[in-house]
Amino acid sequence: MTEPRPQTIAYPSPGARAARQGLDSLAPHVIVLFGATGDLAKRKLLPGLAYLQQSSFAPDVRIIGTAMDELSTEQFRRLTQSAVASFGTHAMSEEARAQFDDRLTYVPQSAGPEGLTKAVAEAEALLGPEARRLHYLSVPPKAAQSVVTMLRDAGLVHNARVVMEKPFGEDLASAVRLNDFVHETFDESQIFRIDHFLGKEAAQNILAFRFANGLFEPIWNRNFIDHVQIDIPETLGLDQRANFYEATGAYKDMVVTHLMQVMAFVAMEPPTALEPRAISEEKNKVFRSMLPIRSNDVVRGQYGGYREEEGVARDSDTETFIALKVGIDNWRWAGVPFYLRTGKKMAEGMRIISIAFKEAPRTMFPAGSGVGQQGPDHLTFDLADASRVSLSFYGKRPGPGMRLEKLSMQFSTQETDQAGDVLEAYERLILDAMRGDHTLFTTAEGIESLWERSTPLLDDPPPVKNYPPGTWGPNAIHQLIAPNAWRLPFERAWREKRG
Repeated sequence: MTEPRPQTIAYPSPGARAARQGLDSLAPHVIVLFGATGDLAKRKLLPGLAYLQQSSFAPDVRIIGTAMDELSTEQFRRLTQSAVASFGTHAMSEEARAQFDDRLTYVPQSAGPEGLTKAVAEAEALLGPEARRLHYLSVPPKAAQSVVTMLRDAGLVHNARVVMEKPFGEDLASAVRLNDFVHETFDESQIFRIDHFLGKEAAQNILAFRFANGLFEPIWNRNFIDHVQIDIPETLGLDQRANFYEATGAYKDMVVTHLMQVMAFVAMEPPTALEPRAISEEKNKVFRSMLPIRSNDVVRGQYGGYREEEGVARDSDTETFIALKVGIDNWRWAGVPFYLRTGKKMAEGMRIISIAFKEAPRTMFPAGSGVGQQGPDHLTFDLADASRVSLSFYGKRPGPGMRLEKLSMQFSTQETDQAGDVLEAYERLILDAMRGDHTLFTTAEGIESLWERSTPLLDDPPPVKNYPPGTWGPNAIHQLIAPNAWRLPFERAWREKRG
């Protein structure tokens, strides 16, 4: 099926945008983008900033790109135009493109702190005295400390917030060192550790489903829920990231910084209010309640051919796949296993959360009725951009006799009148950082708790098991989850919107 062409949007002026959205209190921002010529910047950040700047959601901004590349501002603008054209999800008119270009400046790293200070001062003069600063560190973890040092030397810490990309350390000791170092320059309230999975509509929909509906919250506990799966397989391989991946692996790259953050949304207690501090505290309680992760509850895998990839050691023990069972030892979840799985070069690319409910007694149904043959009832959240939710249940098959089959009710944000307001994850999180809203970001305490509970696994990891590319991982995953079964591959397909 042919992809629909993006619609060219006629964007309102910044003043009209603020009035329409009630954003008068959101100050204009100077955004300093470190790593502005890197892959993440090209694929996500620059297209996202282009849309935000022209949309009705964000305040007026000036963007200063900086990286090791020796570019002029004009060259950076051409690079940005190419990135927006290649990866942007919203078409821009010529007028909108010219407006965005006018807000872009480039300062090479060779200009030092002085060059950056000068560029920020010039941008702030254009935006006025109310302007705030947002520093986005789209750089490798090893470069984060030098960037923080540069910001301190450039005098750009005051009135500023800083967005940091994962991984946040590689074990407890390194996470503590990193947090201590950053806290020497920035207060915790200024730091936004980004996890783009939590920026998706579906991740936030978990909070709405749980806490706004009397149907679900009373049964969201160990008395009614049998187990939970968070399953994020990827079809991609290393994508030219061998040096990073060899030192990291699937657990450090995905589980600590993505899957466990999503798990906290599923498992948290009701916060006193839907505001950042209350939500962060409830997430941190989940992390503190986690049982230590031990090697006998973990399956590590490595796809066939990984060791032949350029930049990979021929005897590499790095896992490209991991599945694990996590326990949360509190009153709500004691005895309920959380199964987490992610990996490279798998059969499908999916992002689901699946809540499996305990099965009802079957004794009243006659033999051969089909009850129980298709597993328990599930509530499933699809974390893809379509933001879909499905509730499956047994129902009677039409016709004579009592024959049951699995049915489902499904919902997608694409079916609503507000589908056009859905923000891509990075767009939402950048906007939240400008607002100073920590709801969808993790804290130093949360990260350190996760690394502490990961210590037994990091000290004694099980050996990696080989799996063929294009599969669902090593066969040992079935013993890990038995007597249950993995939801992926799905027994039923998602229904697509018609018309």
